[in-house]
Amino acid sequence: MAGNGQQSNEQATRNGIQALESAFSGILKSRQDVDQTRATLSSGYQGSDGGQFGSLLKQWDDQCNSILRSLEDMVDKLNQSLSQHGKTQGSSNEQINQAYTQSQAAFDQLAG
Repeated sequence: MAGNGQQSNEQATRNGIQALESAFSGILKSRQDVDQTRATLSSGYQGSDGGQFGSLLKQWDDQCNSILRSLEDMVDKLNQSLSQHGKTQGSSNEQINQAYTQSQAAFDQLAG
């Protein structure tokens, strides 16, 4: 039963990583679209409205960078969690194998 819980937690973590990476890709695509729009409109916006437009895009770009850094950080933390889960699983399996070996040795001594 505990194994199923661990597997589902691991799968949920993997699903979370995949969702975050998908969001990251979506944001990068949106950023490319905004950059293309900026390049297209920059020649037409040269007055005060152009300055405000440029300022708005700069602010959006800064916020976009912050979100991307946060997504990367979350993915890193989830990957660390998976790594720790693997180490814990390996340690648990090793302890089980040691206990089995010890019990088998004790049985062999008793059986003669």
